[in-house]
Amino acid sequence: MSYPERLDAAWQAHLAPRGTDAPTVVSTFAGCGGSSLGYSMAGFDERLAVEWNEKQAASFVANFPDVPLHLGDIADLGDADALRLARLAPGELDVFDGSPPCQGFSLAGARELGDGRNQLFQEYARLLRAFAPKVFVMENVRGMVIGKMRLIFADIIRELRECGYTVSARILTGGYYDVPQLRPRMIFIGVRNDLAVRGIRPSHPAPFIRPPTVREAWQGIENTADECKVARFAETRLVHRILLRMKTGEWGDDYHPNRQLYGLHRLEWDKPSPTLLRNGGAGGVCEACHPVENRRSTIAEAKRLASFPDPFVLRGTFEERWAAIGNCVPPLFMRAIARHVRGLLDQAKAVETGDHHAATA
Repeated sequence: MSYPERLDAAWQAHLAPRGTDAPTVVSTFAGCGGSSLGYSMAGFDERLAVEWNEKQAASFVANFPDVPLHLGDIADLGDADALRLARLAPGELDVFDGSPPCQGFSLAGARELGDGRNQLFQEYARLLRAFAPKVFVMENVRGMVIGKMRLIFADIIRELRECGYTVSARILTGGYYDVPQLRPRMIFIGVRNDLAVRGIRPSHPAPFIRPPTVREAWQGIENTADECKVARFAETRLVHRILLRMKTGEWGDDYHPNRQLYGLHRLEWDKPSPTLLRNGGAGGVCEACHPVENRRSTIAEAKRLASFPDPFVLRGTFEERWAAIGNCVPPLFMRAIARHVRGLLDQAKAVETGDHHAATA
């Protein structure tokens, strides 16, 4: 099955109706819906999403019109209101998901311990306590375990354990989960302690595929002339000269190391893309330039690199849509995690019903 065919099959799974026994999920810091789409592709019933950015929320609503959305600061969402919106009592939720903003941890940023964005994790932990789900999943950048940020990482693990969970954290790379992008991310998975003591331990999905290539991802893609025009840089002469000289696989910094050209990169047809950055579509610099044409990738091409099916709707300007893609958890990446977590939930259900054989399968 080709990559576009795999994406279409995943999209059809997302559109399929949910059964009454579908596992439930609540998504915080939902963005445009990358994680939500992954859970939906895996058969989950999303009960509530939380997002403060109006532009990204517009994309979310366009694709998930039936999911209740709290549009605003997560700190303004009280525990009782969150439970009411999700139509759940404490302990009933299957999975609590979230990707607290990661710029304070990112290797591309200043990496300050006191960055306020690092503290949004506390709001995640507050709602985790309120919902008391069977399992939680939290995603962040790998930079949180490098250098001084390891102090925050240790605090995060401690806090999650104090919430009542047995926790495992590993760096996974999206490319090995059917995403044409080598996007490494720290994935936390926690199992509620009452289940953990009965043998349900947190674990992570094993890699199952070689990373799809740009050529495979873009098979059959259709770009309009207007889309290609928008994707061309409003570049400075310097960027234009360097781009004209760059061969596939090369980085702009190789040509001008003393300039701010971080991320200027020509993709290679037969390799996956590097990580797409949220600001890659702005400022005349982009880490996903077309392999042979003198332009950045179109939004349609970037969606494929992030494993979004073609029908998925993104709202806003080019830069706003690019930021949504750069901020997201790739849907097929999250689908793999969601499927694995669903296996943990099946084990937990077997424990609760006394089915010893299923619980140990």
